[in-house]
Amino acid sequence: MFRLETEVDKERRAQLHRLLRDDNTARSPQMRALRSPEAQEEPLHVWALDARGRLAGGLAARTWASWLHLELLWVDTAHRGSGLGARLLAEAERVARTDRACVRSRVETWDFQAPGFYRKQGYEVRGRVEDFPPGVTEFTLTKELG
Repeated sequence: MFRLETEVDKERRAQLHRLLRDDNTARSPQMRALRSPEAQEEPLHVWALDARGRLAGGLAARTWASWLHLELLWVDTAHRGSGLGARLLAEAERVARTDRACVRSRVETWDFQAPGFYRKQGYEVRGRVEDFPPGVTEFTLTKELG
């Protein structure tokens, strides 16, 4: 007999993450190789500050398993169209490639956000999910960093 609960529980979530990671590691030699201390996931942030030191744009990503995974990229409305987004992305890719030996990059974006921007930067659409959320299409794009 089991009791099911639907409450948010950060400790259980952390335990669930550990258990799934350990199970995946035990079942896959590839995942075991990626669990070494040298292969730890690392955050990668790039910030653009204006002349007053205010945030004009920023990028938050992480690197792991030879991949750069872009999570957030934003440019203030006043600076859009100036190439700042491309500069932020190029710098993240440079750091990932030269300092962290990444060979590929990935990003998820919605149709109203920036799929065209990423395609201009050399990313290719690898997947799309229609109606997620309702009325919106989510795209997954990747790029070879070589």
